[in-house]
Amino acid sequence: MSSAPAPLPFMKMHGAGNDFMVIDAREGAVAVTPALARALGDRHRGVGFDQLAVIGTGADADLGLAFWNADGSPSATCGNATRCIAAWEMARRGTRRLVLRTERGLLAAEQDAGGVRVNMGAPSLGWQGVPLARAMDTLHLPIAGDPVATGMGNPHCTFFVEDAEAVDLPAFGAAHEHHPLFPERTNVEVVQVLGPDAIRLRIWERGTGVTLASGSCSCAAAVAAARRGLTGRRVEVQVDGGVLTVDWRDDGVWLAGPTAHVFDGVLAADFLAGLE
Repeated sequence: MSSAPAPLPFMKMHGAGNDFMVIDAREGAVAVTPALARALGDRHRGVGFDQLAVIGTGADADLGLAFWNADGSPSATCGNATRCIAAWEMARRGTRRLVLRTERGLLAAEQDAGGVRVNMGAPSLGWQGVPLARAMDTLHLPIAGDPVATGMGNPHCTFFVEDAEAVDLPAFGAAHEHHPLFPERTNVEVVQVLGPDAIRLRIWERGTGVTLASGSCSCAAAVAAARRGLTGRRVEVQVDGGVLTVDWRDDGVWLAGPTAHVFDGVLAADFLAGLE
């Protein structure tokens, strides 16, 4: 007869309203399955989140991170979750810098005046790195609206519009997430350029839906705007949940903004047992 699972501690965090459930698994393995991620992501019957993040160890880094979307699908990267966890870990260690290992690679994080910033790495600008289904110019996709494709460890499709508020984002995002040009589905960004150093961004994340913010989407939108010559390489990104800053430098795309550790909780043994 198997024993009941032990209660499982977790943290709830957010960056500009982009919210996460975080499990620290460095003291013991946590087997996250798609079914478990979906159950935890249910905002009515579970905890609820845009992404689930699991902290592990990293031989070549201060810690390792793995991510899941609310529908149970894996995600290679999550910029705001990385910043939130880095802020918490830096406070715990009493340091101002960390290196984190994700599927995206090694990401450097450091404290700055506005919170925590993380280097999300160089964007993938070629069709294979996004990835797209076939060879094409990523700066002008053959899709109505003339969007830009960008890879930030996950795929992005960025549309530039006159009025971001006028877009029916749930319908628009759902219609494009599964476009055949994106074999791994795509995040969808709707961008209104406010000036050479500011954009308004609304976000549809693959596997989650409409979100108040997204780090990788903010990076992709800023890179796309700079490539089109609509802005400079450093921009203020106004999302539904607040303001982030993206700075596309020679060493990578730096993402900065506020972080919040909201509460700690414990998943009850009975809840976990019901998922087996």
